[in-house]
Amino acid sequence: MQKVFNMHDLVKFSPETLKYNEAGLVPCIAQDEESGEILMMAWMNAESVAKTLETGRVTYWSRSRQSFWIKGESSGHVQELVELRVDCDRDALLAMVRQTGPACHTNRRSCFYTAIRDGEEHEIMTPIS
Repeated sequence: MQKVFNMHDLVKFSPETLKYNEAGLVPCIAQDEESGEILMMAWMNAESVAKTLETGRVTYWSRSRQSFWIKGESSGHVQELVELRVDCDRDALLAMVRQTGPACHTNRRSCFYTAIRDGEEHEIMTPIS
């Protein structure tokens, strides 16, 4: 039987307590801590979760490169971790971040720059110049 925690219980966090998919990954949404804007979604494994918490720099797992991806390491568009949150099922994360520059590799503030309206796609955000 799974223990139900009282909101006042302090529990030591371990990345191993998360529910990962068959590839050993968990989705992580990055949200701007000041504006509340959703910036992007990327994947983490247990080690990238631990690195993020240890360094304060959001570290993802790149599925295409099969390696760690420290946000902003090459672009300078850094995500500084403010708080990492776990959802109720422990199968998704929310990273509250301070974003420097655009979050999207297309040079837009957010990866969510396309809206579907009346069945059509509309670009609602242009690249930052």
